[in-house]
Amino acid sequence: MTHFPSFYLRCALLLPLLVLGACQSGPKSADKAGAAAPTAPDASSFTVKHPAWAASATLYQVNVRQYTPEGTFRAFEPHLPRLRAMGVGILWLMPIHPIGRTHRKGTLGSAYSVRDYRAVNPDLGTLTDLQHLVREAHQLGMHVILDWVANHSSWDNALTTEHPDWYTHDARNGFRPPVADWQDVIDLDYSRPALRQYMTASMAYWVKNADIDGFRADVAGLVPTDFWNDTRVELEKIKPVFMLAEWDELFLPTFLKPDEFDPNTRLLEKAFDAAYALRLHGLLDSLGRCQQATTELARYWAAERQRYPPGVNLMTFTSTHDINAWDGSEYERLGNNALPLAVLTTLWPGIPMLYSGQEAALKKRLRFFDKDTIAWHNYPLQSFYATLLQLKKRHPALRNFDATSTFRLLPSPPKRCFLTVVKNWMVSSSP
Repeated sequence: MTHFPSFYLRCALLLPLLVLGACQSGPKSADKAGAAAPTAPDASSFTVKHPAWAASATLYQVNVRQYTPEGTFRAFEPHLPRLRAMGVGILWLMPIHPIGRTHRKGTLGSAYSVRDYRAVNPDLGTLTDLQHLVREAHQLGMHVILDWVANHSSWDNALTTEHPDWYTHDARNGFRPPVADWQDVIDLDYSRPALRQYMTASMAYWVKNADIDGFRADVAGLVPTDFWNDTRVELEKIKPVFMLAEWDELFLPTFLKPDEFDPNTRLLEKAFDAAYALRLHGLLDSLGRCQQATTELARYWAAERQRYPPGVNLMTFTSTHDINAWDGSEYERLGNNALPLAVLTTLWPGIPMLYSGQEAALKKRLRFFDKDTIAWHNYPLQSFYATLLQLKKRHPALRNFDATSTFRLLPSPPKRCFLTVVKNWMVSSSP
């Protein structure tokens, strides 16, 4: 048996482009870039069966409201062939449900303030429109997941009158927001078995009735892990699904108090295919602003491998709807380092994600609660991202969930980052 390493040459050609521009010498780190990662945890506890179609997939977050002047499913649909050609495999639709009116923020409100879990926001279209969009995506070889807000609902969701006991209450027995700043939503109580049954059935409704391929779970760590575990089992009875958790077990949420979340969620063991790489995102933003040295990547990689065994992936990104709206576009945050870090997040072990408008070199913050159509400018970065995503899609060393690929950070000079990804093939030779 002979081991043939692949991808050394490809990385040697591509990754010297990761030069952080306009950076002076960064802070020194005690870590050495070539240091070996600690022994990974036992892989036997990570039992999620990933759908085969997700093995080479890249995510694309669709902000339907801002994507076109119409802001509808039908208006977005003509973009599907372009996104497929760019290398997108999974379309993540931001919440599609009717939006709460009580305590609404802005003119249109937050899509994460859900008024009805089993209905379509008429501003986006109809159930028939959604079904048509999913069919067209499937015919092109893409899959569609929905954003799901299980932790909280709008104040005027019908559940508040039909099942007020499904909510947590304040000292005066009134509904309360899950986080002080989230005044347009109220917290659901997952100690109620009937709520769990309703929420799982609601998710199954979309898989059955719209052929949805999975879900992105908003603030997944605020909902009990055993709920997600049980829900995954029920959804898999219908079809193979892909589940993405908005959570990072390597990153403590700064907007929560220590007693407001479970620090040991174990979301990726039985429930989710991937979770956010929030800690990595924060590190890359600091690198892009020349606030930390590239050697800090080794410290991060060691922490990730200590928490997860090979083949367990996080989602990598330079922008999302939250980051764009509240922290700024990647150009506002990173300047000339935006595109080098886009290369790194695509080739880093994990599942890369693009946000609506990144292929248009979107330099503005999209308004979160109001209409704010993306200016596409003939997609100036379409070719750039297509090159990256197609490489990710086609090269076996970059496949998702692959425990046989070995990732190494190499000792690198300041302002540069070199890495290799090695795929070990087992090749039999005849005597």
